[in-house]
Amino acid sequence: MALSIDKIVQVAPVIPVMVVERLEDAVPLAQALYNGGLKVLEITLRTPVALDAIRAMVDALPEDAVIGAGTIVTPDDLKKAVEAGSTFLVSPGTTAELIEAAKASDVPLLPGIATPSEAMNLLAHGFTHMKFFPAESAGGVSMVKSIGGPLPQITFCPTGGINLAKAPEYLSLPNVACVGGTWMAPKELIAEKRWDEIEKLAREAAQLAR
Repeated sequence: MALSIDKIVQVAPVIPVMVVERLEDAVPLAQALYNGGLKVLEITLRTPVALDAIRAMVDALPEDAVIGAGTIVTPDDLKKAVEAGSTFLVSPGTTAELIEAAKASDVPLLPGIATPSEAMNLLAHGFTHMKFFPAESAGGVSMVKSIGGPLPQITFCPTGGINLAKAPEYLSLPNVACVGGTWMAPKELIAEKRWDEIEKLAREAAQLAR
């Protein structure tokens, strides 16, 4: 489904950030998160099977699932992620080359920032929705709140070090649409294929208020 970033970040309060080590885990993991109510899924390009995992999820999940790629670092990453079927892209930061590639693509990018200067640069290029990363290390809730003062036109998806307990404070901010996190799909549960438990964690996350 073709959605703009401003629509995507409103689908669910949490975007699961997944590292898929084994291709066989891709679909059951995505299905568990989707069944729990988290319909926007980010697969990081940190493993050799990531692109194939995206293809498998796109093929297997219902049409209202929004499958995207994270850890987009280069224009080549962007190109490969789009070819794999990603409907949105997420980067930890930006370069001039990545910004230009994103502006030329029909698939929306949620670019990462950690400072007001980075945010202002992206705003000058027309980006109004950004990932605040690494959220907890870069100043947390107080930093997001502070940036919102002079730059109220920017909407954030904070990611990095956030868990179920910390998420509500971020989600209470007017300039935060959603948060990204890994807590609902921990490595040990994936390794042991405990999909029911992952679905339960996803359901808890999906019920967070914002």
